[in-house]
Amino acid sequence: MSGNDTNKNVRNDEIDLLDLFRRMGSTISRWSKALGRTFLSVTVFLLKRWLPLGLSVILGVGASYLLKVTTPSSYTSDLVLRNNTVSNADMISYINRLHTFCKENNKVALGNAISVTPGQVNNIIDINAYWVIDKGSDGIPDIIDYNNKHDIYDTVDVRMQDRLDIRVRIKSPQELTNVQNGIISFINADSLFQQRNRVRTRQNHELLARLDYDILQLDSLQKVKYFEETRNMRPQNGGQMIFLQEQKTQLVYSDIYALYSRKQALESERDLYKGIVTILSDFSIPAIRDNGGFYYTKRIVPLFFGLTLLILILLANRKKLKEVYNKY
Repeated sequence: MSGNDTNKNVRNDEIDLLDLFRRMGSTISRWSKALGRTFLSVTVFLLKRWLPLGLSVILGVGASYLLKVTTPSSYTSDLVLRNNTVSNADMISYINRLHTFCKENNKVALGNAISVTPGQVNNIIDINAYWVIDKGSDGIPDIIDYNNKHDIYDTVDVRMQDRLDIRVRIKSPQELTNVQNGIISFINADSLFQQRNRVRTRQNHELLARLDYDILQLDSLQKVKYFEETRNMRPQNGGQMIFLQEQKTQLVYSDIYALYSRKQALESERDLYKGIVTILSDFSIPAIRDNGGFYYTKRIVPLFFGLTLLILILLANRKKLKEVYNKY
């Protein structure tokens, strides 16, 4: 009896699995047919109403061109600075005061800050400072965090601490040189930045003087060690031969080379990065405006097309909508 019951259970299980697969196939088939009918209905609906939909696209293109002609031009350019004196966080916060002036439309404060004329300040749309992101922590700049969404706790893609990006949106790109000079003057005018830069420069000179002294002392030391060790290793009695070994003397050379490397790095910093900031990449004059025809087309045309399609759907189903409205 137990064997027969087991065979029945197995057969019932097999029937249930076959039924399950059959139902799944039937469901997939129904969904496929429904999707096919829906696609066919949508295609026929659009083809029957190609004229109003086509007119909506043409109107969208025309409106985009009209906006391009009537609205002021907008150009974008970037300036990359090396920060020599203060932390990047302090410098970005300081420069973004200009962004606040632009956001509040405070033309007077903006003009006074960057020392430009009222006519020039009217061409400025926005000024903003951003972090430069180093992906992989290899010391090479990769992207700029324009959206300010970088995770500060990310240990792989890190913020670079020695450079920053300043993006300017302007109506007339010919004014970029004046804006660049104004931004640099705005940075150099801060008294705290000036004091920190003077301290940095003084410490640089003091350290260079100390390095020169240490190099001279090491050089004299290695000469003394060489002659002293050589004299001490001479044979005291005739007929003896001693091989000279200079391991201890040669150890001084590595110290001298290390000091020279440190000195060269400080001299490079003194000569190349004298100011509070150093320009790594100037503003470039853009050839294409930001708010050109394509800028408006990719926004206006889908809007006109979507509104026209919505109106056509409502008109095609107005009887059903009227019945639902009267019912409720």
